[in-house]
Amino acid sequence: NPVISHQDKSCCGFYHDTMGKLLCPVDYDWDDVVVREAIRNYHPDYHVMSYSWPSYLYKDGRYDPENPMKGLFKGELLVKAVKHIFTSPSSAENPSGFRCTQCDVTGLLRMNSIQPRVIAYTAVQLRFALSSTEAWHIVDDDFDQEEFYYNIVD
Repeated sequence: NPVISHQDKSCCGFYHDTMGKLLCPVDYDWDDVVVREAIRNYHPDYHVMSYSWPSYLYKDGRYDPENPMKGLFKGELLVKAVKHIFTSPSSAENPSGFRCTQCDVTGLLRMNSIQPRVIAYTAVQLRFALSSTEAWHIVDDDFDQEEFYYNIVD
């Protein structure tokens, strides 16, 4: 795995083994070298589209084809990102949920629960953070961020 640079994202996303595994659609086996290379080389049989769920959305990155909802939106990285954005960075790292802040985003917005739009917003931000894309675009290669957002919300 290449070292992650603060300024250059060209080694991130599918070009980084760990990030690639998180971004990999659950329909594909990232551990299969042929699949990994096909995704990296934009092979037409391995398109990464907004309707294919990345593994970071699932608890332990595990998808159950018999029960696709099992563990969905329970991925550790996604849960930490939601806490980081909407409560505080300290709550994301602290299992007890302790926060070192006077007022967080949930308080400012008077949020009583996590709604689908919160999950969708965070999932889109997380996908961009993990990707190799240097600048924000609604459509990143073949991946439509807006469509991804609404697939989660709906």
